Amino acid sequence: MAKPAFGGYKISFKGCEDSMEKVFGSGAIAPSEMTKKLWVYIKGKKLASK
Repeated sequence: MAKPAFGGYKISFKGCEDSMEKVFGSGAIAPSEMTKKLWVYIKGKKLASK
């Protein structure tokens, strides 16, 4: 039996064709800002499930 994902979330990027630049922008950003933008993208595309 597989161990459940940490925090109970499963994220699947299957079928996504967006580039990293589209998700994060072309400028330099801090790791905390990158995390925020990543979660906005994941929630906006409904890629996470419990």
